[in-house]
Amino acid sequence: MNRPNVFCPGPLSRRDFLRFGSMALGGGSLASLLAQRAAAKAAGQPLPDTSVIFLWLPGGPPHMETYDLKPDAPVEYRGEFKPIPTKVPGLDVCELLPLHAQVADKFALIRSISHQYPGHGDGMKHLLTGREPGTPNDFVTIHPMVGSMVAKCRQGVRRGIPNYIAVTDPGRQGIDVYGFGSAYLGPAVLPFIFAGDPSDPKFQVPNLSPLPEVADRLPQRLGLLSAVDHPPLGRDLADLMTGMDVSRERALDLLQSSTGRKAFDIAAEDPKLRERYGMHAWGQRCLLARRLVEHGASFVTMVLENPYQSGHTMHMDGTYNWDSHAVNCHLYNDLKFRLPIYDRCVSALIEDLYARGLDQKVLLIVTGEFGRTPRVEHQKGTQTGVTQPGRDHWPHAMSVLISGGGLRVGQVVGSTNSKGEHPKDRPLTPTDLWATMFRHLGIDWLGTSFLDHSGRPLPILPSGEPIKELV
Repeated sequence: MNRPNVFCPGPLSRRDFLRFGSMALGGGSLASLLAQRAAAKAAGQPLPDTSVIFLWLPGGPPHMETYDLKPDAPVEYRGEFKPIPTKVPGLDVCELLPLHAQVADKFALIRSISHQYPGHGDGMKHLLTGREPGTPNDFVTIHPMVGSMVAKCRQGVRRGIPNYIAVTDPGRQGIDVYGFGSAYLGPAVLPFIFAGDPSDPKFQVPNLSPLPEVADRLPQRLGLLSAVDHPPLGRDLADLMTGMDVSRERALDLLQSSTGRKAFDIAAEDPKLRERYGMHAWGQRCLLARRLVEHGASFVTMVLENPYQSGHTMHMDGTYNWDSHAVNCHLYNDLKFRLPIYDRCVSALIEDLYARGLDQKVLLIVTGEFGRTPRVEHQKGTQTGVTQPGRDHWPHAMSVLISGGGLRVGQVVGSTNSKGEHPKDRPLTPTDLWATMFRHLGIDWLGTSFLDHSGRPLPILPSGEPIKELV
C-alpha cells in the first residue's frame, strides 16, 4: 500500500524505542526523550491545520430507520418508515430526515462497517479504540480512545483553547461513561470534558474566567505553583503529576487567552443561524463544535444522547439514549421525536462547514457503537406496560456518516444484504474509519506507536487502511 505524505509529531518511532533503551541504561528517562523530540519537532514541519468533529450517538442508532432502509424486505424487517430520495441518486435516507436529503451532496454514508461486540461496553471500547475491548461488560478502556491518540500526537499544539474537548449531558461527563479513557497514554491526554445545554441562557463553561476577587492575584499564585513544583518518582506518580500539570495548563489557557473565551461564546452567533441548528442541546452543541474547531481545537466530541431536554419532557414510550429495545421504548414513536432534532442539527452543521469553507479543514464523523437488529422485536415496555416494537443490539451492520475533510462525498460506500443483516459489498472495520481520520489529521497511522503499561510498543492501530472510495 502506498503511504500518504503525512506527518505526525510523535509519539515514538522504532529508533526512539532503541534510543530509550540505551537511555534507560544510562540513567535517562522517557520524559526527557519526549521533551527532546518535542523540541526538535517544534522546529520542523508544522502540523496540518485540520481537525475532527465527532458526533457520538451512544446506545446504537437503528441503521434501518436512518441511513439503510430496506423497503422491499419482509414486514418484520423493514419497519414503519419509508426512504426518501436525496440530491444524490441512489443515496436515500429516512423520511424523517428531509434536511439530510437537501445536503446529501456534502456527506457520504458508509453502510458496511461491522464488528463482533454486541454489548454496549465492549462495542464502545472496540469501536473507539480499534482494538479488543479487554474486560467485558464495563466501559474502562485498556487501550486509548482515538481522541486521546490525536491529543497525544498533537500534544505540542497550544492555541489558547483545549486541544481535545468533549461535551455531554449533566451527570454523564465521567471518562468511563462511554469508554473515553486514555489508558496507557495517561491522564494528560484526556479530553477537557464538561456537561451542559448550550441552548440554556444560563449555560457556562467551567474555568472560562477567574473570579474577580482572584484575577489580580493570578500571576503571584502561578509563581508560587512553579516554585513548589518538583518531579515525582515512579511512572504512576509521573503520569498523575503530568495530568495535573496539563489540567492546570488547560485552565490557564482559558483564563489568560481571549481565544478560548471567544470560542465558547456561542451567544455571539447570529440568532438566525442558532435557530437553523435548533435551540436545543443537540443543535447548540453542534454549533459550539464548529466554533471550537474554527478557533483551533483538534478533536471535538459532542455527545447526542438524550433528546428529551431543553424544555422537552420525555414521553412515556421514549428512551434516554439510542438503545431502542422494545422494553425501553416504542421504536417508532421515540424516533418521531428524536430524528427531527437530529436531522436539523446534523444537516445544519454540514451546511455550515461548507458555507464557511471549512470542508477541507474539518472532518465530521457521526456514529454510535453499533446498529440494531434487522428483525423488529415486540415486547412489553417497562414504562408503558403494553407490547411495543423495538430493535436489539446488532454490531454486524451499522451506518456511519462522514462529511468534509476534503473527502469525496455525495456517495454511499458499501452495502448490506437485502434484510440489513451484514455487509454485502465492501466490508469495512472501525480501524478503516480511523485510518481515514488519521490520514486527514496528518498522523502516520502506519509508523506511529505508543508504549503500553509494560513498556511494549503498540502501533496506533492494529490494522486498517483509509477508505479508498473517500480519499
